[in-house]
Amino acid sequence: MNWQQLLSPQRFRPRDGVIEPTSTLSTQEGMNALRTDFHIDYDRVVFSSAFRRLGRKTQVHPFAEHDHTHNRLTHSVEVASVGRSLGNRVGVMLAAGGFLPQENTPSDVGAIVQVACLAHDLGNPPFGHVGEEALRDWFRAPVHEPYLQGLGAAERTDIQTYEGNAHSLRLVANLEMYRGKGGMRLTSAAIGALIKYPWTTLDPRGGKKFNIYQTELPFIRRVAQELGLPEQGKDCWARHPLSYLMEAADDICYALLDLEDAVEIGLLGDIELESILSELTFAENTWHAQSSRQRCAMLRGIAIGRAVDDVAQTFMMHQADLLNGQFKGKDLLALCSPAVQNTLQKAKDLARTRVFRHESKLMTSIASFPCLGSVLDLLVPAAYQWINGGELSFRHSLALELLSDEPLNREDTLYTAYMKILDFVGGMTDNTAAKMARELSGIGML
Repeated sequence: MNWQQLLSPQRFRPRDGVIEPTSTLSTQEGMNALRTDFHIDYDRVVFSSAFRRLGRKTQVHPFAEHDHTHNRLTHSVEVASVGRSLGNRVGVMLAAGGFLPQENTPSDVGAIVQVACLAHDLGNPPFGHVGEEALRDWFRAPVHEPYLQGLGAAERTDIQTYEGNAHSLRLVANLEMYRGKGGMRLTSAAIGALIKYPWTTLDPRGGKKFNIYQTELPFIRRVAQELGLPEQGKDCWARHPLSYLMEAADDICYALLDLEDAVEIGLLGDIELESILSELTFAENTWHAQSSRQRCAMLRGIAIGRAVDDVAQTFMMHQADLLNGQFKGKDLLALCSPAVQNTLQKAKDLARTRVFRHESKLMTSIASFPCLGSVLDLLVPAAYQWINGGELSFRHSLALELLSDEPLNREDTLYTAYMKILDFVGGMTDNTAAKMARELSGIGML
């Protein structure tokens, strides 16, 4: 791989069954307008309805009543801020080493990573990762096996494995803005940086983690060609090097900021958080802070800054392997200094034992299964009957009218019909899903 291709501003769209290039700005046009192609990417994500919906989607604490806790929107904005810092830092070092193409600036690298970070959680369903499990659970239940008859192997695994990463890609490449015609039409560089798992469910590494549904596969084949991503198997490519920076920014934020939320709502004490951060902040004097909240925020900021420095240095140390598609580490953070590794691991361990399994979260997590299941109970049988030419009950006819943004049509197969249902359910906010479940039960009528 080479940076000339990896930073490609080329956009694509499908037309007459072919993925073709669409317009881009030249570098000079971007400079004159003070808005580069990558700034356009940023604006398209920020102004999308999918991005706005993140404000009502779970980060860790569903339906949190505390004003200071994170939701997916605030999390994404913070990840994007850290990602921009990482990208800018790496961009400066690439330029200093003579690796950056002449037509690019260090801030281009920062902007690309920032866009990928902003978009990385767009596909998260209601109730976060538990919502993913609830959607998978419904389609894998033996009682629902008849509804899967007629699906191909890849189609079946797609439907049975709702994956937020793959749905994020689906949103930007297909659903938002130009629906079915290229989606947001982001630059190839931003798409590449967004893809953390560049393979489909049929790849041995698939399991729960993958980025490419069959619906987006032709698009990604063309983008991978543009970026020069090496193939590592059938419909499987090496990762874009900047995707590792997006991943690191996400890991840093959720490890440290999830604990800060736990302190805010009283699940942890501020002393516990300070102890976790001490290995990265031991030399800093924050006792002039006016409150424990302010002190925790200051220590968290110091810890993030030191992690950013460490990750950027680690990226440059392993740049050759990243460009060759031969990077052997699990992720960049796994090769960072012991202080960074230890701090983030202790933070994740504490969150797992003290936060994620707290009774208040457990009850909402359990309730998400019947909540999302009730919506699928209504829509999937209706779609199955409609696609197979069966007679629809009046209830099923009403159910299909809920898919007003993307209604079923006679060109749909069973697979595309189910993908539309998953788009509908996955796109709901926590509040919308809970409200619909109540209303479908009849309770909402009282």
